[in-house]
Amino acid sequence: MVDYHPFNPTPRRPSVLPPKGTCDSQFHVLGDPETYPTRPGAAYQMPSATWDRARHVHEQLGISRGIIVQTTTYGADHAVVLDGLKAMGPNYKGCANALVFAEKDAAYLRQLDDAGINGARFSFRQALGAVLSDADFRAAVDTLRDMGWYMKVQPEQTGIAQHVDKLSGVDIPILIDHMGRADASKGVNDVNITALKKQLDRGNVWVMLSLGEKISATGAPYDDVVPLAQALVEHAPERCVWATDWPHPVSKNAPPNDADLLELFYRYVPDEALRRQILVDNPARLFGFEEVAP
Repeated sequence: MVDYHPFNPTPRRPSVLPPKGTCDSQFHVLGDPETYPTRPGAAYQMPSATWDRARHVHEQLGISRGIIVQTTTYGADHAVVLDGLKAMGPNYKGCANALVFAEKDAAYLRQLDDAGINGARFSFRQALGAVLSDADFRAAVDTLRDMGWYMKVQPEQTGIAQHVDKLSGVDIPILIDHMGRADASKGVNDVNITALKKQLDRGNVWVMLSLGEKISATGAPYDDVVPLAQALVEHAPERCVWATDWPHPVSKNAPPNDADLLELFYRYVPDEALRRQILVDNPARLFGFEEVAP
């Protein structure tokens, strides 16, 4: 198992606090492998990334809502997410790992649904494993539709463009992670940005403005990522959400302070009303939180 960099242990306060009801649309929680055994072949583990540490990050950043996304580390065993949801309270919901559809039964899915999990993340990254077969993928889409869940997509490192055919017949809400893993060195004309815009035009597809620090080809302060995010926000502001991706799994370089990532989002979206839409209103609509009064 590769030893990747851990999260920044001292999150600072951002220069400007986000609006009330801000949602971190993707973060992960992990724990002691004695309590939460890792999946055979898991690419990484980070037992220090507990929900208590996640709560501290959110308190520092001024975030009051979030989505705990099951990591590939635990595969179909969602015990750590279920425990995390109990600990973090009703302002948090969960997103399952899609392996659950191939490895668990309907009763287990109902348990997840009852706990506040209402979506599933489908990884297309072969290096991390946990990728469903085509047959299991098709069956899972039917189950998602029946349960009223959304689909979350983690593209391969080379971007979303290679996956659009697989998504073409999916008629439920789809959230595409990490700005489709665009190639920042190619700018706004990158094939992945073009493909992602076409997907957004379908009306049921959303995009998560996250992972700017890894998408960037130039490094901090990540200037080359700003026009990519702005192009997506301009194209479909009503279907953009934002996330920290804490604790920044499989980081080959030391992750930035999480306040840096929130401030990077502020550069994507200088307008305060639009910031609120993306941080508060959009995730409330997608994930099923109550609306927050201005």
